[in-house]
Amino acid sequence: MKSKKVAQLIPAIWLILSSASCLAFQNSESGKLQEPQKLQNPITVDYIKKNLRKSSPRLVLTPAVENTLKNKLKSDQVVKNYYEAMKLDAKDILQKPELTRNVVGRRLLGTSREMLHRMTVLSMLYRLDKDAAYLKKIDAELNAVCSFKDWNPSHFLDVAEMSLAVAFAIDWAGHALPKNTVELAKTALIEKGIIPSETRMNYNSTNNWNQVCNGGMIAASIVIAEKNPELAAKTIKKSLEGMPSALKQYAPSGIYPEGATYWDYGTSFSCVTASILTSAFGNDFGIAAYPAFLESAIFRMLMVAPSGYYFNFADCGDRTGGNGDIVLAWFAQKTGNALFLEKEKFLIPASQYRGLSRLAGAGLVWLSQFESKSQSTLPLNWKGDGTNPVVVFRGGKDDPNAYYFGGKGGRANLSHGNMDAGCFVFELNGVRWVVDPGNQDYNALEQAGYDLWNQTQNSARWALITKGNHGHSTLTVDDKRFRVDGYAPITDFRDGETPEATVNMTSIYDGRVKSAIRKFIKDTNHSVTIEDQVELSDSTKSLTWAIMTTAEVVPSPDGATLTQDGKTLNLQIKSPVGARVSTIIMDPPPMNFDRKIANLKRIEIRIPAYTVSGGKVSIRLRLTSPE
Repeated sequence: MKSKKVAQLIPAIWLILSSASCLAFQNSESGKLQEPQKLQNPITVDYIKKNLRKSSPRLVLTPAVENTLKNKLKSDQVVKNYYEAMKLDAKDILQKPELTRNVVGRRLLGTSREMLHRMTVLSMLYRLDKDAAYLKKIDAELNAVCSFKDWNPSHFLDVAEMSLAVAFAIDWAGHALPKNTVELAKTALIEKGIIPSETRMNYNSTNNWNQVCNGGMIAASIVIAEKNPELAAKTIKKSLEGMPSALKQYAPSGIYPEGATYWDYGTSFSCVTASILTSAFGNDFGIAAYPAFLESAIFRMLMVAPSGYYFNFADCGDRTGGNGDIVLAWFAQKTGNALFLEKEKFLIPASQYRGLSRLAGAGLVWLSQFESKSQSTLPLNWKGDGTNPVVVFRGGKDDPNAYYFGGKGGRANLSHGNMDAGCFVFELNGVRWVVDPGNQDYNALEQAGYDLWNQTQNSARWALITKGNHGHSTLTVDDKRFRVDGYAPITDFRDGETPEATVNMTSIYDGRVKSAIRKFIKDTNHSVTIEDQVELSDSTKSLTWAIMTTAEVVPSPDGATLTQDGKTLNLQIKSPVGARVSTIIMDPPPMNFDRKIANLKRIEIRIPAYTVSGGKVSIRLRLTSPE
């Protein structure tokens, strides 16, 4: 009876949270967020002395949580299977040499991430199994990394992930480690982690760095709290003050502006930080309840198409992994919603797991804490607002056509942003017909001296096919770049059997047209129509409608026929009458710096301004499987 009442409360809780999210975001026309809601922040030296759990474990684990985990290892197949995968992973870790200070380009990040992976796996397994081989390896790795000259504070993500790794190892296994190792590690957390943060870390950044760096510093501070309570209190307080600058980015709908894979990264550190604060102080100070944070799990799930590929806008990877997602598992245990527990993926044979999360130890705890209270379903048609608004049309779980459409508005000059407003991806019958070029290796570009992180209007960043509008499925005016700070909101959304969404693209063209309105329409369960209504200005020279595809393209009198993987899609030009397609081969890509994507092509329809009568034009195209 109690469980039933809790389950009935879930929709109401989500409604309340959604309402709070809307209050946190008031200016969707500009895409700018209002002042962020603050977290609770009672942290002082006295508060720490009175409220910090008196002994380890304090990070994610408590004695009660650990007891639940041990019981679930006997009774819960998901927990047991993930534990077995961790043991296989640990077997490989034991065979590897200790880490060295290997800086690649400007990053030590690969080493820090590997250390975090090794410590969360080995330290958790040591608590459960008491295997001396695990402890010996933990000791060796700690002595290695804590003896580095520094943890590369010029790229503070490296420091943050290393600090979290060392903190977990000391909290979970420190009781059994040599005292000199524990002392070395705590000194390193202070001297190589927390003290550099005072001058090298931006506690108030608005992107994933905020979540990762503040999480690392909070964990480090908790571990050294007895050694230096003043420093611990000052650091935790600063982090709780700074975290809302990143948390506010989820408002109002849960969209992570940096895309789905960066959602996994940034959100995972907010989840682990919430867990750490709860286990250490009995309070996460408002992280989980932050407006739109819980709703972001819906966004993350909707970004995955039936093929397993992401709607990979912004600097997003191409597809999900084969393992269950432990970040979503945090949301499952927090809400009791079984929708967020990827049970089938977690139950694949342990030997088939590939690349366990570097937060695997925390993930095992989250899996053990899950108690099902409800199971909602994902919406078939969904619109999310924010700095990078998104719309999704889906066919649903049993759709024979495996329909998936993702489109977006947004702006370019945000963290990991691209000139991709108005772009979309489209899947049908198991084929990704319209693609996004996705992301590419940062280090290779940086080492070549490429100006990757400059987001001014004339930056070289926008010349890349992965970053500029010429590499995305959108509408371009006069062959020019989009205005870098122009914002394209989704101004209308209609649900139902024929859903549609409207994007006002006008401001991204910087006055080159008087207005440009793009509409996405799911007109049947096997087609989508893209409609652009454009009013030209006196200076407009040309319009270019384009999609990116890896299919084979054969032009036809009314458009083109696309073929891929034995399937066919028709591109039908409904208007303007007489328009024809041209196909630009982009494999190899235009520049050596560009990402190489096999069989990539750009299908264009070019409309010179002088062919438009009355100053207004309707560009309407339909992508459909043969009827």
